[in-house]
Amino acid sequence: MSKSFQGLLFALMLYAAATPAEVVRNLHSAQVPVIDQGRSALASASRDALAEVLVKVSGSEEVLQHPEIIAALPEARSHVQQYAYVRDEQTGDELSARFEFDDSFINRLLTNARLPLWTANRPRVLVWMAVEIDGVRQWVSFADTPGLAAELVSAFERRGVPVQLPLFDLADATTIGLGDIWELRGMAVQSASVRYNAENLLVGRAVLLSNGQWTGDWSYLYGNHRLDRSSQAPGAAGFMRDGVALAAEEMASRYAVAPTGITDDRVHLVVHGVVDFSDYTAIVKWLESLELIEHANIASISGDRVEFGLDAAADAAQLASIIQLNKRLQPQDALPGELVYQWTN
Repeated sequence: MSKSFQGLLFALMLYAAATPAEVVRNLHSAQVPVIDQGRSALASASRDALAEVLVKVSGSEEVLQHPEIIAALPEARSHVQQYAYVRDEQTGDELSARFEFDDSFINRLLTNARLPLWTANRPRVLVWMAVEIDGVRQWVSFADTPGLAAELVSAFERRGVPVQLPLFDLADATTIGLGDIWELRGMAVQSASVRYNAENLLVGRAVLLSNGQWTGDWSYLYGNHRLDRSSQAPGAAGFMRDGVALAAEEMASRYAVAPTGITDDRVHLVVHGVVDFSDYTAIVKWLESLELIEHANIASISGDRVEFGLDAAADAAQLASIIQLNKRLQPQDALPGELVYQWTN
């Protein structure tokens, strides 16, 4: 199936009271450095951009080691829908090229290789981060460290994961301190994050050394799950990418699914509480926005109960892991292999 994605302004997510899952719209686009505007440089940059898109859509860097992906990368230029050169707004010197790829090609390539697809409906990550520069510790925020905050947002955008930074207002100040972040105190972070309705949390601390090296630690928190990782990088951008990769890989392990490779029209979904046409259209629109669902067809209607037949490239268990992102569809007791939900307004 073909779905077009347009630019996503990640800055709008930073302070919005967003829902637990959001639609990421530029999954099939990437902007990469290019040495000049020659044909050879453009072909090389298109390969780099395709690799970035495949990581973004699958959720994992491991896909780049798959033989079918390795074979496809040299042909990246032939699958570019459009591209444009971009100059750095500040210096005007650094040249990049932004590529948009055919989404049906990307999905087909991953599907044929039996590699995971991560739907564009993705939970956002709330990031608490502190840095020590010249012996002074401070928050990573657009007020205190705008350059670092921008690097952090850019790293999330490259992985196709919605991000939010705390407000750092009085309410935050009464529940968490800089020392809590520096000590990576998970319970304090989770307590302070309740107001943001975010289930996925990333906590980071970093020190800028005199030689320009960045060193520190990251913790990813999700419910009772915690994963810690140390990181060193020659620059802030590399350090940020390490933390974002930690969160993205863990999230993709839950939400990305490997397609079966065939469309299965035997997946049935039952939704209770569908009382008017707007409910029905909202459900169908959301289901058909998922890359693994081609069509959501009505099988039967009885009162407020609607049964859908899903043309899907995944089985019921795989789809359940994605549908759980829509908080308006509350799972109900069902037999194994059944999908039964209550629609809530």
